[in-house]
Amino acid sequence: MSYKVAIFDLDGTILNTIDDLSCSVNYALSKSNLPHRSLQEVQSFVGNGIRLLIERAVPQGTPVSITDIVFSDFCDYYKLHCADKTKPYEGILEMLKNLKENNIKIAVVSNKADFAVQELCARYFDNMFDIVMGEKKGINKKPSPDEVNKVLEILNEDKKNTVYIGDSEVDIQTSKNANVNCISVDWGFKSHQFLLQNGASKIVSNPKELLNEILK
Repeated sequence: MSYKVAIFDLDGTILNTIDDLSCSVNYALSKSNLPHRSLQEVQSFVGNGIRLLIERAVPQGTPVSITDIVFSDFCDYYKLHCADKTKPYEGILEMLKNLKENNIKIAVVSNKADFAVQELCARYFDNMFDIVMGEKKGINKKPSPDEVNKVLEILNEDKKNTVYIGDSEVDIQTSKNANVNCISVDWGFKSHQFLLQNGASKIVSNPKELLNEILK
């Protein structure tokens, strides 16, 4: 089927953000004299929002008061450095332009802090998306379906015409909770095998393949 709406995760799906996330995590850890995390460790921690990212990054048993400081330092630093090394994955811009040319509505729903989601989408995608939503207070984050449902309400579109695209188990569960189809991508933060083990029903390996799946 050809979908009318394609909703995308951000980190690991359309943007490679891991270097800036890792640098920001380690900056915040250093300020509190806590040990650094490797790039691979940070990559394994992402997907459930930046608060959980920091809770996973600090050593086990770290007091909440220290975790709060690390979280605040991370946010302050990441606001200034969220686009130092971040860039779209190869072929993403062309794929999104093609979707727009085919009158597909496109949106972003991410567990990343909304300030960063808005900044990065404006910087790299030049207002291509119809709706962009990041994590905000008062709105349940993924795998809750709330933000996906909100996007469809605003766009006045049906779930049967919608597909959610992401790179993690959180995205697979989000699509199930929202009762929309899901396409997983294996170029992001989780491996092909990991996605299969976590219930992926459709996996693509490059943006051209993704485009074909959305339009077919």
